Amino acid sequence: MSAQTEIPTPSLPVPPDERAGKNTPRIVPVRRTGQWAAAVAVLLLLGAVLVSVVRNDAFQWDVVGAYLTTDSVLRGLGLTLWLTGLVMVLGFALGTLLAVFRLSGNPVLQAVSWGYIWLFRSTPILVQLLFWFNIGALYPQILGVDTVNLLSPIAVAVIGLTLHEAAYAAEVVRGGILSVERGQLEAAQSLGLGPWRRFRRIVLPQAMRSIVPPAGNMLIGTLKGTSIVSIIAVQDLLYSVQLVYHRTYEVIPLLLVATLWYAVITSLLSVGQYYVERHYARGTAGVR
Repeated sequence: MSAQTEIPTPSLPVPPDERAGKNTPRIVPVRRTGQWAAAVAVLLLLGAVLVSVVRNDAFQWDVVGAYLTTDSVLRGLGLTLWLTGLVMVLGFALGTLLAVFRLSGNPVLQAVSWGYIWLFRSTPILVQLLFWFNIGALYPQILGVDTVNLLSPIAVAVIGLTLHEAAYAAEVVRGGILSVERGQLEAAQSLGLGPWRRFRRIVLPQAMRSIVPPAGNMLIGTLKGTSIVSIIAVQDLLYSVQLVYHRTYEVIPLLLVATLWYAVITSLLSVGQYYVERHYARGTAGVR
């Protein structure tokens, strides 16, 4: 009988896990003891502060609740919101015009826009308001009109805040327009689109991605900045609570009333800003 020839069987590759067997090192997550300890300490500290604020009788939370929705406070809040909305609309309208001047090829318009922005960004808003409030001392008459009693405190507030906001809005709009690639404008121009259609259909939708975040911050800043008009006796939210605590001497709870309303409105504006940003950021990578 002839010896049978043994045919070798091809060996299959052994998976790395099976080759290593029990010698594979076990992956152990890093213990972040310090981070967890710091988090617990911060939470305990915040809890202690919150308990101290709630249980401290000096805050007079019962007085805060009593004045939170009074007619005088709500009227002041309404004036604050009206003033904020009007100043933002007028400020961005004038700021857009200044941004167009700054980007134009006309050196005179560029110089005028640059000078305006430099002047109003270099001067504190309080100084501007006081200047407009006392404009009658400089020009008692303009074109035969008596200016001493022409501008009411609310008119002074609107003019002063609008001119101030326009300087910042101009830079926000200019930055947004410059963020649009030049090639897209040239492509739109090659398709025969006019300047207005290029701006409305091509430039503005893309520029809004860069304009909305700083514009939202400006809106919140303007809301809080309107409190400065109390210096010229405009009865906004802060001035309304000041009138009350000058009569009742309950300073802390009345200031808390104004603080709570400012916090509520700024929170709502922040939520709205988030959704507006998400709307204009559609199609951008990483946006959900």
